[in-house]
Amino acid sequence: MDNIGLDLHKRESQLCVLTEDGTVTERRIPTTRERLTAVLGSRPPAQVLLEASTESEWVARHLEALGHTVIVADPNFAPMYASRSRRVKTDKRDARTLADACRTGAYRAAHRTSEAQRHVRAELAVRDTLVRTRARYIVLAKSLCRRDGLRVAPGASGRFLSRLAAVDQPLALRAELTPLLALLRPLNDEIAAADARIAALAARDPLVERLTTAPGVGPVTATAFVATLDDVTRFGGAHQVEAYLGLVPTEDSSGETQRRRDAAPRGDHEGRQPAHALAARRGGVGGAAEQAPRHRGSARVGGAHCGPAREAHGGRDARPPARRRPVRHVAGRDGLRRASPARGGGPHPGGAHARRRRVGQGTVGRPTGATRGGARA
Repeated sequence: MDNIGLDLHKRESQLCVLTEDGTVTERRIPTTRERLTAVLGSRPPAQVLLEASTESEWVARHLEALGHTVIVADPNFAPMYASRSRRVKTDKRDARTLADACRTGAYRAAHRTSEAQRHVRAELAVRDTLVRTRARYIVLAKSLCRRDGLRVAPGASGRFLSRLAAVDQPLALRAELTPLLALLRPLNDEIAAADARIAALAARDPLVERLTTAPGVGPVTATAFVATLDDVTRFGGAHQVEAYLGLVPTEDSSGETQRRRDAAPRGDHEGRQPAHALAARRGGVGGAAEQAPRHRGSARVGGAHCGPAREAHGGRDARPPARRRPVRHVAGRDGLRRASPARGGGPHPGGAHARRRRVGQGTVGRPTGATRGGARA
């Protein structure tokens, strides 16, 4: 069976064919269904390797319809590019590298989302764009009101127009807000329609309906969580799910000091949100109304396990308080050092002269008693 490496691009893609007898064929073709059919439709069944991208799913489905075996690989898998030169990167070299990886098996297959969940993700992405657009309109309208010394009462975004109408607006401000208000009304209707469609999808899925029973989890967040994970059988356990969502614990350790922090996603600052809110972000949900209250130190769905611990500690986190470090000694201009107040020490002679005197007496390095514990008798 021949091995084919396909480096996909929006307009034109690079193709590299490695036959069983070692022949290499390279060519550049437009990324269209017609051209793929003309080039690969008449060939015997082959194994095709391509990177996961926006166009990879429809290209993979089309090539599978032509009788080929298609593998969508994870582009973050470094061993797949072991045969590529690090100094020169071109589309031709990338396609040749993919063909070599397809022949040797040096790839990691990416998960291909099912057709149903792809539709759900599209609905969530559309709703996310509508919600973000409305949020920008509301922020701009509030800023223009504050410029004139006016305040809009807080409340839900869907009822912003009624709260804005209660504000006594000058004629100039009303003329400035007219274009935004004209767009906000149909935008609210579209968001309501999107919520209705997602609620209908959630009602048909028993898993989504079960997730909505968790406190603070609505149909949008539950739908995004299920659509993000898609097939849960591909995960070996809960820790793999956390890693897939980006909930990895951060660590900043140096020497003998070990500092570990809460689980935080890679590349953003959403580590203080529960896992279902992170899944909503990953699945394309940006509405703040669907996110549960934030709990520090929580990396589970809904963050419900933090409730008893927080109540037992007076509403604070269940983690023990951090130990305060003693005040470090600062050498002043007069050569005196300030001792740590934690040990009750007072100022004592320091400076370069005293340090040389101590070193001459046999003390090597920093004196343990004088610098950390204050003055010793």
